[in-house]
Amino acid sequence: MEALLYLEDGTVITGKGFGYKTTKVGELVFNTGMTGYQKTLTDPSYMGQIITMTYPLIGNYGISKIDNESDKIYAFGLVAKDICFTPSNSNCIMNIDQWLKEMKVPGIWKVDTRSITKKIRNEGTIKCVISNEGITVEEAQRLCAETQLRGDWMKEAATSEKKIIHAPEGMEVKKVAVLDFGVKKSILDGLNIRGCELHIFPYGTSSKDIMSINPDGIFLTNGPGDPEAATEAIAITKEIMGIVPTFGICMGHQVLALASGGKTYKLKYGHRGANHGVYDKDTNRSYITSQNHGYAVDSNSIILKGMEVTHINLNDGTVEGMKHRDLPIFSVQYHPEASPGPNDNQYLFDKFVNMMKGGVL
Repeated sequence: MEALLYLEDGTVITGKGFGYKTTKVGELVFNTGMTGYQKTLTDPSYMGQIITMTYPLIGNYGISKIDNESDKIYAFGLVAKDICFTPSNSNCIMNIDQWLKEMKVPGIWKVDTRSITKKIRNEGTIKCVISNEGITVEEAQRLCAETQLRGDWMKEAATSEKKIIHAPEGMEVKKVAVLDFGVKKSILDGLNIRGCELHIFPYGTSSKDIMSINPDGIFLTNGPGDPEAATEAIAITKEIMGIVPTFGICMGHQVLALASGGKTYKLKYGHRGANHGVYDKDTNRSYITSQNHGYAVDSNSIILKGMEVTHINLNDGTVEGMKHRDLPIFSVQYHPEASPGPNDNQYLFDKFVNMMKGGVL
């Protein structure tokens, strides 16, 4: 079947369709990961976005039962150069075309993903229509003009009811209050295997309800959208941050900055992939990180509010981590759990657990 991408600036890209026959409007972004497409597509942080994969062959190891980061695909569409319809892997249960059909997500392939990526890098992320159901360019143009991109996806990506994940038996248990903005399963696993009993709260839960469990620590998760749109989360975080050790990742990092009185801003094309270099001032080491975000924290704005920049992006110098000078609060912009991505950054989970046991930041 034929498919098209219509970009807000009038650019039309045609190719072959796969996945579910439908039309979606979202923000066109690119991801540089060479593997991990299943984990990427099921990351709730991609809600509202249409992902162009820079790696040319997608789907070659199929879809497995064990690689989902959530209950569904949160991305609004997939753009690829080549799609493998006959995967080879012992864990494979279906191909990516079958999976996207099942998840009701559209895809387009046989397009020049290099030129799309270069366009996004040069001009920035852009609103776009993806369709594989035969709509005309005029229909896509109208749909693109009529649809407003949202910034408040956290409420829909987060859990709708409180959940508890108990710690493994035989471990020293630390109770963690998790403020869910759209968390990945592997991030929760990174805490749970270290003895954390996770109490996962829906978006907008009051500070009173969160603190009623007497947590040993507070964890603010990753999630989609514009951090400044997370007004409820910012207000609640302001009330509870630093009472006990507090750790934020990605959206949680940005919410902590805003709750401290800092500012965030939109990046031209964001950081998405599994190969981003970051320097940690505290350990005096550089790490390869997995990232997925379109916004960043303004370094000057947090320095004036008691925060200290601890991690720097080695490509563009943006803030990748911070800590409070006086309170037990720290955060990172990237995803340390390595799903998908490198294992360099697991030490951050150990750091949080150590803080809950009385260690210093």
